[in-house]
Amino acid sequence: MSICPKNKSSKSRRDKRRANWKMSAPNLVKCSKCGELMMPHRVCKACGSYNKKEIITVD
Repeated sequence: MSICPKNKSSKSRRDKRRANWKMSAPNLVKCSKCGELMMPHRVCKACGSYNKKEIITVD
């Protein structure tokens, strides 16, 4: 069986429901070692450090 709505949903009700579906800007913090903007709880792409420790070597 498929979905069978009791009453027709108007375009405004349909669009109100869809209005909350949007992207949010990524949360960025400064790297504690080099000061570059990065996503929290991830290795810094600029210097390769995490939690003031060098994890990967960056050229």
